[in-house]
Amino acid sequence: MSTLTIPLFPLHAVLFPGGTLPLRIFEPRYLDMVSDCMKTDSGFGVCLIRDGSEVGKAANTYNTGTLIDISYFNKQPDGLLGITVCGQQRFDIISREVQTNQLTLAEVKLLDNEATCPLPKAFNRATNVLRNLLEQLDYPFMKMEKKYDDASWVSSRLAELLPIRLEQKQYFLQLDDPIQRLERLSALLEDLDIR
Repeated sequence: MSTLTIPLFPLHAVLFPGGTLPLRIFEPRYLDMVSDCMKTDSGFGVCLIRDGSEVGKAANTYNTGTLIDISYFNKQPDGLLGITVCGQQRFDIISREVQTNQLTLAEVKLLDNEATCPLPKAFNRATNVLRNLLEQLDYPFMKMEKKYDDASWVSSRLAELLPIRLEQKQYFLQLDDPIQRLERLSALLEDLDIR
């Protein structure tokens, strides 16, 4: 079992391995965290907020999140730091400790990444919906390597991008089976009537 101690970045967003997420950083605790991560070439954990806020007092998060790498950063015109992160590997939180600056450090157990899984033809509609969604997005999604023949990649990107509740996205992050994830996402596509 591989464990790691990492800082957490609680968000009203869910990121999967292989996904990308642009962020604007302005709170001192997170500016320091990003600086430390870049100096040590390490990542931090993105976790969905269960209750609390992205700013101020440390938020309570779900126990499964995603370890990220920082793939890009720049100072934005408004003076804030813009970074783009890429999801690397899911983790489960073993324990957490809130620092005096309200940054949460967590001991986490890294979860194995899903193996590449051929996409069954039954999910062609889901793939077409994903292709249409990605074609409407600009940076950083237009630079993303597309793997439309991989059930894990397709199901993860769909779960990230579909207009569904964050709790549903979290449920899909916690599922270990990409085919099961695709079956449930396909049922949601029917409900949402997305083509």
